[in-house]
Amino acid sequence: MPVIDLAIKQAGVSKDEITAVAFTRGPGLLGSLLVGTSFAKAFALARNIPLIEVNHLQGHVLSAFIREVGVEKKHPSFPFLCLLVSGGHTQILVVKSHLEMEIIGQTIDDAAGEAFDKCAKVIGLPYPYYPVIDKMLNLADANKFKFNKPNIENLNFSFSGLKTSFLYLIRDELKKDEHFIENNVIDLSASIQKTIIEILTDKILKAQKLNRNKRYCFCRWSFCKFRS
Repeated sequence: MPVIDLAIKQAGVSKDEITAVAFTRGPGLLGSLLVGTSFAKAFALARNIPLIEVNHLQGHVLSAFIREVGVEKKHPSFPFLCLLVSGGHTQILVVKSHLEMEIIGQTIDDAAGEAFDKCAKVIGLPYPYYPVIDKMLNLADANKFKFNKPNIENLNFSFSGLKTSFLYLIRDELKKDEHFIENNVIDLSASIQKTIIEILTDKILKAQKLNRNKRYCFCRWSFCKFRS
């Protein structure tokens, strides 16, 4: 309720001016989807206006076209490449139009955000992890620890091996020093984040070479500090 109320106020409209309700139908976490769907249905039913279901991931892609009053932003022209990185999804898409999108690469196991979340949990960072990491990165050495990168053909991703490499390093170092995590939490966080960013960047640059006639755009990026 507070989120919707704030959105309506920031948009400078009244509830009576809203002519339709678009809501996330999926994919996503079941709990979040149920809450959003229930609210959207109730709001639309109460005001007798249409209810429109939207694909979660397409919404992320099209967020690149959001316009704000008084803010000058560049918008991509079609076709363009999109690197979609969120907590549960990692994809490279060719976006041909607002409604036509082709997935040309995606994770075969964990998403980038999911891998980072699990590593952050192992070293005891409080949730949500990204604001915590963002504040610490200026003090970190992102090159202190090296982790294995996957060797996946074509444009697909894999992050399960990276998680295993991270866990093995933690296990081995704790045998030598029981305070290893406590003494290195900032550098560990920065190093795993840097490795994930490098994996993502390598793939989108490869995709760009394979699609030289297309532009590319990072339209959804979960990580705090390393943005393009």
